[in-house]
Amino acid sequence: MHRAFLAAACAVAFQLVLPAAGAAETAGWAYSLAGELLSPYCPGRTLADCPSQDAQTLRIWLISQEAAGRSQADVEAELVERFGEEILGAPPPRGFGLVAYVVPFAAFVLGGLVVAVFLRRHMAPVPEAGTDLESGTDLERPLDPELERIVEEELSR
Repeated sequence: MHRAFLAAACAVAFQLVLPAAGAAETAGWAYSLAGELLSPYCPGRTLADCPSQDAQTLRIWLISQEAAGRSQADVEAELVERFGEEILGAPPPRGFGLVAYVVPFAAFVLGGLVVAVFLRRHMAPVPEAGTDLESGTDLERPLDPELERIVEEELSR
């Protein structure tokens, strides 16, 4: 009897959990879009973070548009028409908005080139094998015969 009850309870639990999990997977873009859009009612906040009643109304509108079957691109276009491109948070990668994407990349590359040139000019040259590091003289060159004689006398003492 307990096994039958446990099996029935598990079946009911699966029936309750699986549709909710499926709904969470399909109800994606309205919630994620609210997290991406800037709120027209709370400057500097996303629509999802804005506590305003107007923002709550707009979030509900987004959910209802998704439930009605509208595409995310259509809803975004309507919001841009109503509130301007500022609602998108990031400028579109076209026209003048492309500058916001190109300038940081160009600055990064230019900065890397400046660092490379600076390091190349200010790095000490590596001495060749067989040269004295302090004087830069060639160690394999024979000494003056007189100096060599003095060195030999000093070493023999």
